[in-house]
Amino acid sequence: MSRAEKYNSHMSMSQIPLAEPAELSARALGLLKGCISAPVLFLSVLVCNALQLGSLMFWPFSRRLVRKINREIANSWWSACDLWAEHWWKIDIVIVGDEIPHGENALVVSNHRTMADITTLFRLARRKGRLGDMKWFVKDVLKYVPGVGWGMVFLDCIFLKRDWNKDNRSLERTFGKFKREQIDMWAVSFVEGTRLRPHKLQRSQSYAAEQGLPRLEHLLLPRTKGFVATIQGLGDHMDAVYDVTIGYEGGFPSLWQWAKGYVRRVHLHVRRFPRRELPSSDEELAQWLYARYQEKDALLVRYYDSGVLELPDQGSDSST
Repeated sequence: MSRAEKYNSHMSMSQIPLAEPAELSARALGLLKGCISAPVLFLSVLVCNALQLGSLMFWPFSRRLVRKINREIANSWWSACDLWAEHWWKIDIVIVGDEIPHGENALVVSNHRTMADITTLFRLARRKGRLGDMKWFVKDVLKYVPGVGWGMVFLDCIFLKRDWNKDNRSLERTFGKFKREQIDMWAVSFVEGTRLRPHKLQRSQSYAAEQGLPRLEHLLLPRTKGFVATIQGLGDHMDAVYDVTIGYEGGFPSLWQWAKGYVRRVHLHVRRFPRRELPSSDEELAQWLYARYQEKDALLVRYYDSGVLELPDQGSDSST
């Protein structure tokens, strides 16, 4: 196969949405599962919102207690979501890569193909006992959405307006609070800034060519400003960066397909980089992130070529 043919093959595999089952019975069962799952999970998260609101009665006496209550609420609901996926939907998530210690504060960066990436990351966090400590970087408008959005407000998630002058000040305040109040965290950032789509990939590749930046085939160029501000802002409060790469078997699913139980297996690769080993300057940190995304892209090329989401020298080492 020529290089061009291999490229087209890789691209077609990375861009293929997960197909609906061919059998009518399987589609009917999936629809039934989805119609049960969606209202149950939505109503349960509204109950969580009510409990979170009730936790505010303790705010005048102990912020730490309020955060602990909300951590346990989030841990319970997100654990239920992942247990539901694991035992009812039978979704197998294969986690390989570096060993992740328990109890670290970390910045988790991941590729972003679909909303199902979020539920995939639940499995890694649950196995490490950090589900309730996840602090998501999300669009500011989400805080007004009942359910998950309201819940994130109580969890000290990081809301961004996509206006760097405003966001930079907001990040400084948020990270200052994390350090001052010693808030445990897994801060989760999809540093590409948006979900991968063919037209967005073309635009990203054109920009990379204009700026002399790496051309990526399965990822968008990462946005470095927020990443650098996070590393510098958190300082020693952050122990490590976890570089996570997600690959779906059979095509990338929508969140609705996930809820219908169509996803059978997901591969998740983790690399751990201690904070002390990261560069110190802003420019070096930006270049460091570009280098990681070149490596992630090569990892995905290998995955779409061989079905193996591992670095050549890692074998089958598991992070769990």
